[in-house]
Amino acid sequence: MSKTHKYAFFEGNFVPLENAKISIMNHSFMYGTAVFEGIRGYWNEAHGEMYLFRLKEHFLRMKDSMKIMHLDDLKYSVDELCKISVELVKKNEPKTDTYVRPAAYKTGQRVGPSLEDNPSDMCIFTVPFGDYFHGAPGLKVQVSAWRRVEDNAIPARGKIVGAYANTALAKTDAILAGFDECVVLSENGHVSEGSAMNIFMVKNGKLITTPITENILEGITRSSIMEFAQAEFGYETISRTIDRSELYTADELFFCGTGAQIAPIIEIDKREVSGGQCGEMTGKIREFYTQMCRGEHKKYMHWLTPVYGTGEKSGAKEKATAKS
Repeated sequence: MSKTHKYAFFEGNFVPLENAKISIMNHSFMYGTAVFEGIRGYWNEAHGEMYLFRLKEHFLRMKDSMKIMHLDDLKYSVDELCKISVELVKKNEPKTDTYVRPAAYKTGQRVGPSLEDNPSDMCIFTVPFGDYFHGAPGLKVQVSAWRRVEDNAIPARGKIVGAYANTALAKTDAILAGFDECVVLSENGHVSEGSAMNIFMVKNGKLITTPITENILEGITRSSIMEFAQAEFGYETISRTIDRSELYTADELFFCGTGAQIAPIIEIDKREVSGGQCGEMTGKIREFYTQMCRGEHKKYMHWLTPVYGTGEKSGAKEKATAKS
C-alpha cells in the first residue's frame, strides 16, 4: 500500500486504512447523514514541509455542520481534531499535495432516518490530491438545469453528505453535455455557486461574489480571497445577488474552493469570457494564492499548519498527541 495513505483515524485510533470500515447498515451510508470537510495539504519541496491550509477554520466549520445534523455529542475539540490530523499526515508521510478528509457520522445500525438516540464517531483519511481540473487552462461551463438545495430543505452551509447528490447530478449532466463544470442557480433564479465551489465575477475592476443567503457553502477559500485580494491588490469585493445574465457580460469569472483552488472560467453557455483566457485579476489572485498556500508569503503563515516542523514556522503549528 502506498505510504501516502497507509493509515486512517478510525474509532479513536490510528489503524491501517484497509481496517477502517463501517457496516452497510451504518446510518450515514443508508441516509447520507454524515458531515465532512476537505482540507488541502501543500507540499513545499524546498522547505521540506507540508502545509495544511486553514486547518482550524475547517474544523470550526465542521463543528457547525455537526450541530445541524445532531452530531454534537462527539466530544473532540477543534484543537484535538487539528492535532489528530497533523499526526495522521505525519504517519502517512506524503511528499506531494494531499487531501485530508475528516467525517463525523452516526454509528447506529438501524433502519429509520431519525437522528436521535444515535451515537456519533469520527474518521479521517488522507489521499494524494493534485489539480482538481487536471491542469485545464480555463473551464467551459454551463448553467445547470438543477437548482441548488435550499436552506429549509438541506442546509447548504453544512457539508452534509446527502446534499452532494445535488452536486453529483449537476456535475454529471455538465460533463455528459461536454462541459467542464456548471453554475447552479438558487430556487429564486439567482446565481448560487458551482457544483461544489464558490464563484467570483469581475466587473469594472471589482470582485463580486454571491452572498451567503443564496444557499452557498460559506467557503474558506472564498473568505481568504476576499481578505488578501483587498490587502495585496486593492481589489474590493462586493457580496450581492448575481443574475444569470450578468455572467454573460462579466469581464472575468472564476471558481474557488479547496478542491478547485482558483479556476478561471473562459466560457459560459457557449459565450466567451475574458477573451477565452484567464483574466488579469484572476491570474494575480491565482498566483498569489498558490504561493501563499506553499508558505511563500510570511504575512499569511498564520493560515498554515506545518506538519513536519522542518520548514517555515507558523503560529498555527500543533504538536500531535493522539494515541497511535
